[in-house]
Amino acid sequence: MKLSGYIILSSVLMLAGSCVTKFIPEVNEAQELLVVEGLITDQPGVNTIKISKSVPLDQRYTFKPLRKCDVAISDDAGNLYDLTETSDGTYVTDSAQFRGVVGRRYQLRIKVNDVSFSFGSYESNPMEMKAVPPIDSVYFEKVSLKVFSNGVPKEEGCQIYLDTHDPEGKCKFFRWTFTETWQINLPYITPKNVCWTSENSDLIKIKTTNSISEDRVSGYPLLFISNNTDRLETKYSILTRQYSLSEDEFDYWSRLKSISEENGSLYDVIPASINGNIYNIDDPYEQVLGFFSVSAVTSNRLFIEESFAGQKNLYDDCVTDTSYMMIADSIPGINQDIWLLMRFDYSMPPYLILSRYRRCADCTTRGTIVEPAFWKDDED
Repeated sequence: MKLSGYIILSSVLMLAGSCVTKFIPEVNEAQELLVVEGLITDQPGVNTIKISKSVPLDQRYTFKPLRKCDVAISDDAGNLYDLTETSDGTYVTDSAQFRGVVGRRYQLRIKVNDVSFSFGSYESNPMEMKAVPPIDSVYFEKVSLKVFSNGVPKEEGCQIYLDTHDPEGKCKFFRWTFTETWQINLPYITPKNVCWTSENSDLIKIKTTNSISEDRVSGYPLLFISNNTDRLETKYSILTRQYSLSEDEFDYWSRLKSISEENGSLYDVIPASINGNIYNIDDPYEQVLGFFSVSAVTSNRLFIEESFAGQKNLYDDCVTDTSYMMIADSIPGINQDIWLLMRFDYSMPPYLILSRYRRCADCTTRGTIVEPAFWKDDED
């Protein structure tokens, strides 16, 4: 694919946890296009719209927000909801005033006032908030990656699947996003050796039942987890969210998925020819990128707490040693390049020490020591 001199950097806002997936479409070098991305749902809380503009190729990871825009959402019941700019280019609804309602049609309205961009008024096509059925189940299977001569697995991965269906036959187009959370256990006794970390999906997971007689999805491969991570070492959770799409939005995601898989991921260059549902009121021929998504949401959380063969040790490059200096505080580089392990009496040597990498002694380099509120939900 030939790359032009300009690209777009925009953020597809997912539900909860600020799930963000970046994509970079190709555009004409002389253009500077408006990029609008956002999602409104029937869930409580704020809904977010991000407004930005194209950036040069050498700034591909730079977000160029459009500030001081007038942003509102209207519905077919005659209501108008103004959004507030909470940070540059980020506009949110008032959670006390707005919450999406299944069956209503919503339209995004934008007036650009940023002097760095040409002034203009934009709208999205009216989008109906479609109902979405519950997720039937999210489950996993162990996958043998390598086996011993006797057939016993030497290394194992984890394939996560999803089942869902719509008994009313109204939901024909599905999309899923997910948030992974797992516990980090350092192999050393330190003040910060247990943490939790989370990652939001950057994959496009979609499926249509339009060509089959029943609105049922069975055994959809949601995610594969290899043994090159510590996700499955202790305890793992995946929160999956299910959305109901219109046919136009499904087509939008399908084209993004096709090109992102061809190039590697959504972080690569994607053609700007993928049209969204937003247009300039006064100039319908102006190209605007992004999509204003409207959907009800259902969710399902799966916990995994099992042993998987051959999990990699991410800390085998950490170095331990013993110091016989009389005062621990006098050890050169203490708490900067060297950390004390909590195995001996700190008042007297010897001291067991850990050197080289902070991540070996401090799990907050990868996560937080605050246990998630849902972490013990599977124990009820």
